[in-house]
Amino acid sequence: MTAKFKTVFGEGKPVIAMVHLGALPGSPLHDHEAGVGAIVENARKDLKALQAAGFDAVMFGNENDRPYEFEVDTASTATMGYVIGRLRSEITVPFGVNVLWDPESSIALAAATGARFVREIFTGTYASDMGPWTPDAGKAMRYRDRLGRQDLALLYNVSAEFAYSLDQRSLPDRARSAVFSSIPDAILVSGAITGEAAKMVDLEAVKAVLPTTPVLANTGVKHSTVADVLEVADGCIVGSSLKVDGDTWKAVDPDRAAEFMRLVRQARGY
Repeated sequence: MTAKFKTVFGEGKPVIAMVHLGALPGSPLHDHEAGVGAIVENARKDLKALQAAGFDAVMFGNENDRPYEFEVDTASTATMGYVIGRLRSEITVPFGVNVLWDPESSIALAAATGARFVREIFTGTYASDMGPWTPDAGKAMRYRDRLGRQDLALLYNVSAEFAYSLDQRSLPDRARSAVFSSIPDAILVSGAITGEAAKMVDLEAVKAVLPTTPVLANTGVKHSTVADVLEVADGCIVGSSLKVDGDTWKAVDPDRAAEFMRLVRQARGY
């Protein structure tokens, strides 16, 4: 377990719940009539439900800012900062941020809001729906340090959604190499798209080569699979399974969220 990961999440296997913000100003799906006020209120409802259910941490993300960008509109990052600022006094658990798919904007947002961790694609080379994808972990980490946030934990997703790795090494080899070359605080394993599960064989293979590095399931964890996932992984991130009808774009269903954490506690033995 890396020291920074342990400082943020403690000794156990954290279950991190997503607060998916509504489409932000500047993105095609933004609801101009409802405005930013609706984004704040919907996020508040989701945050309240997730904290009441007992999740270990939450993460704010802009999943609805489709089509996604590599260099995110400044308005998106600024609005996310505003929304989190409005909710800051109500957040009772460690929180993280993810500005898709822009590592530096994610780090800037974390620095501005006091987030404890960031999730992003920091390494690799991909062919993606958004075009060629070549993130720069060295640049992102140096930016974090320039902003005085050496304490900020960086969670590296090494199996990018909506993309195909042009690096033909196996996923475990790429994960092991990223740990050596780019010093992440945790490695995340994903499915092909949001809401689609990471393959258990991939989780097992990555964990086998990284016994001392936290490895988390990043997508598609369901009520029926969370116990099995936590047997292998060092935690998980969950979003779609907690929504009304399991639909990524709907609000958090308090009952589904509570049941998910009941199953987590059962798997943990308490």
